[in-house]
Amino acid sequence: MHGKDDWTAAFARSFCGVSDFKQLVVWQKAHELALRAHRAASAIRKAHDVSLRSQIIRCAFSIPANIVEGRRQESEKEFARFLKIALNSGVELEYHLIIARDIHSISPEEVAALLDQVIEVRRMLHGLLKKLRMGAASLSTQ
Repeated sequence: MHGKDDWTAAFARSFCGVSDFKQLVVWQKAHELALRAHRAASAIRKAHDVSLRSQIIRCAFSIPANIVEGRRQESEKEFARFLKIALNSGVELEYHLIIARDIHSISPEEVAALLDQVIEVRRMLHGLLKKLRMGAASLSTQ
């Protein structure tokens, strides 16, 4: 069995998550963001800010988790759906970071660095979604 069937099987193995999601640069960047956001949020110690700490961590972890879950899907449409969820988590994280800065729970410098990472990841997610819409098959480099 050669030709189209071989290509289809190879694409299915690569696209549907048999390949390593950790090779996706956008996942790597989102993972770095999640780790940094966790460190920053874990330093929030005021009892009345415990829900903010939890929300920051939840949103930050949701971004790479949805990339991973989406990568395991069987269609580009489903993968795109999970990438959109990751994007929405990024927007939510951005807001929580702004609140944390404005109520002085996280330093303005740390928030600025985190927001730079959030923006970078969101741009990459938008780029990957654009590739999916265009039907690009080489997903492992984005």
